[in-house]
Amino acid sequence: MGECIGDLRIHHLSRTFRNGSTEVAAVKNLSMQIPRGSFTVVVGISGCGKTTLLKLIAGLEKPDTGAITFAGSAQQETGTKPRFGFVFQDPRLLPWLTVEANLRLAFPAKPATPLATEIDQVLRLVGLDGWKKAYPRQLSGGMAQRVALARALCRKPHLLFLDEPFGALDTFTRSRLRVDLEELWKSLGITILLVTHDIEEAVYLADRVIQMKAGTIAEELPIPLPRPRNYRSREFQDLCFLIQSGVKPPL
Repeated sequence: MGECIGDLRIHHLSRTFRNGSTEVAAVKNLSMQIPRGSFTVVVGISGCGKTTLLKLIAGLEKPDTGAITFAGSAQQETGTKPRFGFVFQDPRLLPWLTVEANLRLAFPAKPATPLATEIDQVLRLVGLDGWKKAYPRQLSGGMAQRVALARALCRKPHLLFLDEPFGALDTFTRSRLRVDLEELWKSLGITILLVTHDIEEAVYLADRVIQMKAGTIAEELPIPLPRPRNYRSREFQDLCFLIQSGVKPPL
């Protein structure tokens, strides 16, 4: 699927929104580095700037100040432009199109036969082999999110962004998709940046958890646990408690 072209480096990134006469600083002078091939998870209470940060890095929002570089070269000046995949909180599938047709929209114009082969391959990757002729109404919530993930992977991304992709799913489906996402990350070798409110999800998936508060990074916590991780282990629960104590809103 393709490796990241280099470490992702964020330099003094800021983004302010105007709400009537009031300015809201969603991201404030934020700097960080995301190593090539890593799995980074961003946590924090609602309104702390997590999703805005994700959209800034992905180019869906423009920063007021700051820069994003890869392997030391400015994004717009890099010889090989990095490819991004983005999975939103809801699948955003077109209901009148089949799974296959929804995925075709993610590709540039190509001959039909090799494109059909690529779609089969990416559906197999996300565990939906045999579902390409189905319509979104025929899919469960978890299956629809798998299609959204497949659509992002159709771009052969160097870096995959996920914004609360499992937030609307039941506990059992979330747990299954976490395992599948981890396996997918390990097999593809791409860089993943995930935003979530779920602390256990963060500790299960991340190489490193970044805690945001009021548009800035409050803490960076490496997760040194071996994979696959055991939710019930003392070390796992200790890390969850440590992160939870840092992100809960003040009383």
